[in-house]
Amino acid sequence: MSTPTSRPVPYAREMLATLALIAPEDAPEMTAEGLVAERAAMDQWFPSFEAAIGDHPIDFAEYAVPGPQGAPDVIVSVLSPRGLKERMAAGAAPVGAMYNIHGGGMMVGNRRMDVPRLVDLVLEFGIVAATVEYRLAPEHPDPAPVEDCHAGLVWMSASAEMLGIDPERIVIMGGSAGGGLSAGVSLIARDRGTVKIAGQMLLCPMIDDTNTTPSSYHYLRGNTWTRQRNLLGWQSLLGDRVGTDAVSIYAAPYRATDLTNLPPAFIEAGSAEMFRDENVEYANRIWASGSRAELHIWSGGFHGFDFFAPETELARAALDARRSWLKRIWAQHA
Repeated sequence: MSTPTSRPVPYAREMLATLALIAPEDAPEMTAEGLVAERAAMDQWFPSFEAAIGDHPIDFAEYAVPGPQGAPDVIVSVLSPRGLKERMAAGAAPVGAMYNIHGGGMMVGNRRMDVPRLVDLVLEFGIVAATVEYRLAPEHPDPAPVEDCHAGLVWMSASAEMLGIDPERIVIMGGSAGGGLSAGVSLIARDRGTVKIAGQMLLCPMIDDTNTTPSSYHYLRGNTWTRQRNLLGWQSLLGDRVGTDAVSIYAAPYRATDLTNLPPAFIEAGSAEMFRDENVEYANRIWASGSRAELHIWSGGFHGFDFFAPETELARAALDARRSWLKRIWAQHA
């Protein structure tokens, strides 16, 4: 619970100019009535796959894959190193893979949000990267988003030979809501025995519907993700189940009591964001279960600082830490 002595952590100085521009104190709050307009606006912010890829040596394909039972197909977009299929036909070894889930509070966003990040990973590591389009709340409440994401992952693993990937070297990654969904999919894959995930990269994951940690009461204004927005996201996803015992661990992984036999986790957050405490506690619980986790809390970073302020020293340090972890994860399964 929040206490009188609990105070927000200040932002790093190099974050202030960006925050003032993209999250001013007087920014209007997100509302349920405004979600359609917000989605349409966001759709214009993110480049097309073709624009993000540009002239880089990357092949791009899209697949409509089987969704959850009784649900529509799920669209999965795949970026591959150019010429991978030809190299595989000539006897080259399969490569590692990244399965990405976008953020947006479970309510907004699309699979194009993280394509620049995925382009960088394909170029640096020679891996295949996929990004999934899942149904959004409140029109499609839990379990639709997490089940769509799991269905796409199952398809990717089952299509390993066609994609040129090693099914035991798939890392699942997501930021914010995408991080929460990645954690939820990792729990589903473990419990159902569907996919052996090599690692889960959880970037400032949204995992706690109860919103009772000290940091969850901070950053009410002037941050890229506020308590009001978070409450709206959970309400959209869970409806009247928010905060009750009826919430699944797959929807809110913070509720999971058994964190054994999970893939190694990389967990990061800024110290100046509301998800900090739930992310730290999730890492603590993973360690207490005897499982593996690497935790990074970046001093003075706001929610999504690496995305919004990539040229800052803090963002460069965070990206270096991610790359180091990915190198180690993919190498140990090579």
